[in-house]
Amino acid sequence: MTPEFVMTLGQDALALMLLVSAPLLAIILVIGLVVSIFQALTQINEATLSFVPKLVAAIVVLAMAGPWMLSTLVDYIRRTIEMIPALVQ
Repeated sequence: MTPEFVMTLGQDALALMLLVSAPLLAIILVIGLVVSIFQALTQINEATLSFVPKLVAAIVVLAMAGPWMLSTLVDYIRRTIEMIPALVQ
């Protein structure tokens, strides 16, 4: 196993982590921005007003994109485990 291979494997893992977490983080970011603008316009300073919509959005996104996220991670782990015999020489 070469250092280049290890770096490539780590880079692939980080790219996959970014790809899988991007939908959830993007939706939560947009919801947070919308709620913050609403709070600034109405001068309502309620902590639950920002927490509850983000929580609901996260649950909805996980329900919709969860199967894709899980299958993507399982495919990556399966490929990584299947590479082990070729690496042990």
